[in-house]
Amino acid sequence: MNDKIFFMNDYVKIELSNKIRLITVPMKGISSATVLVLVGAGSRYEKPQKAGLSHFLEHMIFKGTKKRPTALEISTLIDSVGGENNAFTSKDQTGYYMKVNSEHLELTFDILSDILRNSLFLPEEIEREKGTIIEEINLYEDTPMYKIDNVFYELMYNGNPLGWPTAGTKETVLSINQKDFFDYANRFYQGKDMVIVAAGNVNPQEIKELSQRYFSLFEVGEKENFEEVKMIQKEPRVKISYKKTDQAHLYFGYPAFSFLDPDRPVLSVLNAILGGGMSSRLFIQVRGKRGLAYYISSFTDLYHETGFIAARAGLNLEKVDEAIKIIIEEFEKIKEGDIDEKELNKAKEFLKGRTTLNLENSHTLAEWYGEKELLYGRVETPKELFDKIDKVSTGDIKRVANRIFDKSKRNLAIVGPFNNEDRFLKLLKEGLS
Repeated sequence: MNDKIFFMNDYVKIELSNKIRLITVPMKGISSATVLVLVGAGSRYEKPQKAGLSHFLEHMIFKGTKKRPTALEISTLIDSVGGENNAFTSKDQTGYYMKVNSEHLELTFDILSDILRNSLFLPEEIEREKGTIIEEINLYEDTPMYKIDNVFYELMYNGNPLGWPTAGTKETVLSINQKDFFDYANRFYQGKDMVIVAAGNVNPQEIKELSQRYFSLFEVGEKENFEEVKMIQKEPRVKISYKKTDQAHLYFGYPAFSFLDPDRPVLSVLNAILGGGMSSRLFIQVRGKRGLAYYISSFTDLYHETGFIAARAGLNLEKVDEAIKIIIEEFEKIKEGDIDEKELNKAKEFLKGRTTLNLENSHTLAEWYGEKELLYGRVETPKELFDKIDKVSTGDIKRVANRIFDKSKRNLAIVGPFNNEDRFLKLLKEGLS
């Protein structure tokens, strides 16, 4: 095998001859290991008439293969070694993983390669699973705290696949057939767009040998393109999803930039100051001091060519307007440079501390390394990120806030018993010349 090996400080990266990238991350003091396979395809790669196909395929992948024809055979085999398995689908990637005692690593590679290459996608299983996914869609539609996600993405990326619900719609799910699964797997489940990560009690040489043994038959293939978002926003926008509720759920946010942008670490610190914990500005001002919300936080979601930062909250129906005004004020204060060194340092330590705690688990560690390699094209170690975070200054925070928090690019999505968009547009337009 003509494999290229790159040795790093705390992991080993191998590029197999079929272009699959393999990352091994040894962890001391544990006996388990997680093997994660990431594929660079998600809902933003879909056609409108087949929206939800990536997510549907993820559901189908453990339903039977040529070697193990039923879902029961696969689950029994995993249970027989006390293993855990699961999968997830996002806008730009799909992941499949197993966590086992490290003595069962070969079985893990065997099962994962089998389901990703040899799944049967039996018609009767497809029809059965359609009911499960439609109930999942119903759950999101009936739960305002979940539904608000889809409403905001539709507002931000209207007309682009990035704004579609990852699960699709009932109509598109019902239209998906066996041929769709085989066509999709042949297009996307190939070497140039796959990353395998093994984290935990693992040996790089053993992981290399297992990868070659079980994943060498995947074709090299080509990375497919997606429809890029063209963000053109000249005035504030509001989107309301009417629902009779006892609490209003909302997102308020601004377009941001790519996850490849050099200001990404600055935005992470800014987000931590704004809504990154129970001592963050939004939590204190909206919930702590005024009791207007049950939950409130902020987060960023960045993609290859775009992204956003947003506050999300569940609010008292009678005081929605007041809460929105306060949320906007907190964004504006950061834009004005109202940050001192003490608050800045607290946000940095919050970020580093939370990241460190999360990465003590082999599953989340595998996701960290795999996602960076798959999406960024290179691994960014925790230490590299921490070094960037430490360099962020109060001036950087103000600069990035002014880069993003353009009053004409405010966006508000609400789920609740409201019909009048003008009422909320008026709030968003305050301060506009």
